[in-house]
Amino acid sequence: MVQKTSEPRVTIIPATRDVISQRKSRRCNKIRVAAYCRVSTDSEEQLNSYESQKRTYTQKIAENPEWEMAGLFADEGITGTSLQKRTEFNRMIAACKRGSIDIILTKSLSRFARNTVDCLETVRMLKARGIGVIFEKENIDTLTQSSEFIMTLFSGFAQAESESLSKNVTWGKQKSMEAGHVAFQYRALLGYQKGADGKPEIVESEAQIVRRIFRSYLDGSSLADIKRMLDSEGLPTARGVKTWSHQVIRNILTNRPLAKLS
Repeated sequence: MVQKTSEPRVTIIPATRDVISQRKSRRCNKIRVAAYCRVSTDSEEQLNSYESQKRTYTQKIAENPEWEMAGLFADEGITGTSLQKRTEFNRMIAACKRGSIDIILTKSLSRFARNTVDCLETVRMLKARGIGVIFEKENIDTLTQSSEFIMTLFSGFAQAESESLSKNVTWGKQKSMEAGHVAFQYRALLGYQKGADGKPEIVESEAQIVRRIFRSYLDGSSLADIKRMLDSEGLPTARGVKTWSHQVIRNILTNRPLAKLS
């Protein structure tokens, strides 16, 4: 009796397209390119840079016949050391997850993120979806095989630079205060202006608003009560806005220079 041998089972594993092939497969259609730019302070010089970056990327994407604009995302006057406060960055990532973006253009690693862990996690997540990030300054395309090592290196440098700068700024402010020099942000400080001698000078009309805020609070009014009072009377904040927020009122109540006015 001849015993039948069972035929060997063959498991077919479908080929996996790599992320480079995914990009090439889109050549028949235009590649959806988004640009991300950011400036780290709200100084006039940096805001000019911010506007310049927006114009540059709009023009660059428009001039490439294989590209189409998928969005221009720009965070203004926000630190790059954390992703939590970067509204436009997070909105861009959400668009990537919806499949609306193929490539992200950005000036440099330091503009994208100064935290190495956040940078690598974000890039890996995007790469897994076939989305590349092109860092112009470092000439890095994250969809290439060699990009991750270079990115780790540059991100580490960028993070160290950010931490060093933060420490230097803190040290500088501390030494300045020890010497009796205090920097006042007059644009955001209700009740004071810079006097002719360079020292703070009380603006009486604004000081009256500050005094009312403190007196109302000491009389038992909540932040919501104070906000309703200020809004109903159309009183302006330090920036001239006539709609108050709880945070602005809280900042006034916890600001020592303003407490002296009360």
